[in-house]
Amino acid sequence: MEQQVELLMGNEAMACGLIESGCQVVAAYPGTPSTEILQAVVDRRATAEEPLHIEWSVNEKVAFEVALAASYTGKRSAAIMKQVGLNVAADPFMRSAYLGVKGGFVTIVADDPGPHSSQNEQDTRLFCLQGRVPVFDPASPAEAKELLPLAFELSEKYEMLTVLRPATRICHSRQNVSHQPVQQLKRSARFEKDPNRWGATPAFLPALHRKLNDNLVAFAAEPAVQPRLTQGDGSKARLALVASGIVYGHLVDLLSELDLSNVVDLYQVVMPYPLNSAWIDTMHADYDRVMILEETYPVIEMQLAHGGAFGKQSGDIVKEGELTPDVVHEALARFLDLEAPAPAPANSRGQRPSLCPGCPHRSAFYSIKKTFPKGIFPSDIGCYTLGVNLKVVDTAHCMGACISQGAGFYQAYAQDGEDFPTVVVTIGDSTFFHSGVTALINAVIQKARIIVVILDNATAAMTGGQPVPHLGRTATGEATKAIAIEPLVKASGVEFLECCDPYHNDAFEDALKRADAHIRGPQGGVAVVISRHGCLMEREVVKNQPRYAMEITSDCIGCRRCVEAFECPALSMDEATTMAVLDQDRCIGCGTCIPVCPVHAIKGAIKGTSEGELS
Repeated sequence: MEQQVELLMGNEAMACGLIESGCQVVAAYPGTPSTEILQAVVDRRATAEEPLHIEWSVNEKVAFEVALAASYTGKRSAAIMKQVGLNVAADPFMRSAYLGVKGGFVTIVADDPGPHSSQNEQDTRLFCLQGRVPVFDPASPAEAKELLPLAFELSEKYEMLTVLRPATRICHSRQNVSHQPVQQLKRSARFEKDPNRWGATPAFLPALHRKLNDNLVAFAAEPAVQPRLTQGDGSKARLALVASGIVYGHLVDLLSELDLSNVVDLYQVVMPYPLNSAWIDTMHADYDRVMILEETYPVIEMQLAHGGAFGKQSGDIVKEGELTPDVVHEALARFLDLEAPAPAPANSRGQRPSLCPGCPHRSAFYSIKKTFPKGIFPSDIGCYTLGVNLKVVDTAHCMGACISQGAGFYQAYAQDGEDFPTVVVTIGDSTFFHSGVTALINAVIQKARIIVVILDNATAAMTGGQPVPHLGRTATGEATKAIAIEPLVKASGVEFLECCDPYHNDAFEDALKRADAHIRGPQGGVAVVISRHGCLMEREVVKNQPRYAMEITSDCIGCRRCVEAFECPALSMDEATTMAVLDQDRCIGCGTCIPVCPVHAIKGAIKGTSEGELS
């Protein structure tokens, strides 16, 4: 039968690799650059030969634990997350290295060198070195797919957790990928009870640690994971190039462009940890100088510990950001004494990102800033982080941190006297389920007098509109139990709870004022206001809300408030006339900008009527 080849994005290729490997449980939490992997598994689930459970978990820790338990039964499973999501799953991840698995278990952790869409550019390979977990570093979308069956097989052979670490450029680039027959493993779930292992207490851990160390040595010696040598012609004897991940691909292309292919010994490291000690000995014996290219930290360089290393630790290669082709070219020229390349042109930043036209978060932020001009505004990770443009986001740390930070701000100011600034926390609905509930409980227990605004747009919008728990829909679109936000808030001990549509700005601002009165009252504590309006990326939301024919009249005085304090992409300033102008192609007719204008120059009438001007 002729092999099928398909042009796939890296994330789609990995989804195919999971299905073809006979994986039966896949759990994930969305986060760029990994999000599309699970969605592609959903889209291609009909190609699976056996039952396949797919879920968007509430957070990465839950995803990891669901997949881990499935592997205990002998079935193949996978957890998917971005690199900072591994921080959330760190507790079970670190312990799993000791306890091991039964069925093959691969955790796909997508790194974001740069970073492009993350709060840091941490290196999962270094995390795996610390956790003592083997990690594969693919150099292309096709290789990411090809490594998955190997990762599952070795996971089962050594009963060890394994990690596949694609970087952003692997996840989002496209390549022709060959499909393989889907494995039909025909495994029934069978959990063999062994409390000394699965529930190991400290007394049993030294032996498990010893077994882990022995397994790592054997794992590193597996023929399939050895660094792959492309031999040079001998003209550059005693020199070697070592690279892993997408940087290896950049290096191969660059050597071809410079007519240096097969001139210098070139090693591709497909498994940066653990490295085979025999290979390390060979590198020390055979080469005087070794250039090491890897993103983002010197994981290979540290293990290699070569006296002639030319890398990050030696200070020869930049220690932060992506190793782009331009960066690799400049470093290679210095290593091989080539002519230095022309300086790369500076990147232009272009237009800064902003919330979409009609986004309900913009209306909520505007009202918060208007009501509390001197407030402190901790926020979180999501579309709404763009509230920083509206000066309503003072901190954005990590998932769920805003409530804890809000409580910390209050406690610090409360020590100085009775008067304290209003602290208004903003957190998205998905983030609230992910890691906001525990912080809210803590804030209530510690008597923090803060306002928590839950921005409920009924989706995980920033990562593409994945379902959230209160929608009552699974990853595959099936109906399930909806977990409402309000009962969770009340069960956390919150006494003040109101819900309001931020499009109704007067009512929303009144709710904020009542919340402020509550936190300052004699029995005050945490106050929660739910800002509820669907994301306008959902067609049904746009279809079901009024649309207005908008215009800016000659009454405009050019104060710039609508542009600077509201920052809708459909509004801009005509510098020639010093008046605000409306881009009708961008405007969605939501009418939320109307109350922003101090002279009522922004007007709107409900479409299809001659009357109905919105004031």
